[in-house]
Amino acid sequence: MNARICLYLLVLVVLGATVAPSAASAHHPPRAHTPTLLAEGLAGGLGSTVGPGGELYVTEPLAGRIARIDRNSGAVTTFASGLPLENPAIGIGGVMDVALVGRTAYALVTLVGPDVGGSSTVGIYRVDGAHSFTVVADIGSWAIAHPPNTDFFVPSGVQYAMEPYRNGFLVTDGHHNRVLRVGLDGSVSEFRAFDDIVPTGLALRGDRVFMAEAGPIPHLPPDGKIVSFDESSPVTQVAVGGPLLVDAEFGRGDSLYGLAQGHWSDTDPGTPADPDTGELLLANRNGTFTVIADKLDRPTSLELIGDDAYVVTLTGQVWKVADVPRHHH
Repeated sequence: MNARICLYLLVLVVLGATVAPSAASAHHPPRAHTPTLLAEGLAGGLGSTVGPGGELYVTEPLAGRIARIDRNSGAVTTFASGLPLENPAIGIGGVMDVALVGRTAYALVTLVGPDVGGSSTVGIYRVDGAHSFTVVADIGSWAIAHPPNTDFFVPSGVQYAMEPYRNGFLVTDGHHNRVLRVGLDGSVSEFRAFDDIVPTGLALRGDRVFMAEAGPIPHLPPDGKIVSFDESSPVTQVAVGGPLLVDAEFGRGDSLYGLAQGHWSDTDPGTPADPDTGELLLANRNGTFTVIADKLDRPTSLELIGDDAYVVTLTGQVWKVADVPRHHH
């Protein structure tokens, strides 16, 4: 793995946070689910989504690309290239996530603006062709004009994940500790603001938002949560106990899954979790997690297709976890 990708989490973290009360750690099921390698060789895998034909789309921030992966054969092809690369001045930045509205793909690009020495727009790009894009929302300029209430040192923020919502998207900003509502017309507004909890991945059920929280340094399991809310209701805790939680996704039967990057060794701020400590988790109705698969190597995003889970890693790999358990009503 390119060491520079390790710095992605640096700007997601705000230092000097309080530690949440202790909570039970996720527990292991009697039978482990062993992941199998589906694809590798990506240039730093981060965000992902599922295409209309069931193929996987995965961002490659180190190359400014979006890859398309056949989930049966594992074949990797380039869906789009030419997006802003990581920031040459600081070695980070680029395309963080990808989402589809109908058959149109959109890319979330961060840490490439003038405030961090770049020259590109921070925001959402529509994919018009294999090498052509249109900026539909300038999130960076809006963020600079509307700073958060929590501490920050990147004025344009660090947008981590996006999810289609009404006529646009919801976007997490892990550095500014808020969720933004971004319209296809270019409008940007604050959907919900939080304390220093480091929001990461998103999942939706109707108007209800389910959000993963990585938690502040030192990313203790009690700070790794999935919470839910809508535009006006209080935030409700759904499950807690995922070390450095980075994503949340629904599977069949309204089963909710979390993806934890794993144990953090309390080293330099911004370094990812320790290798091979990541976990795929099932959220239980009692507010705990059950570990479905462990020893994942620095996972970043999760997709569920049928009864199978697909995990993207910082190292540019995609792993399949077959026949994941789910809740029965």
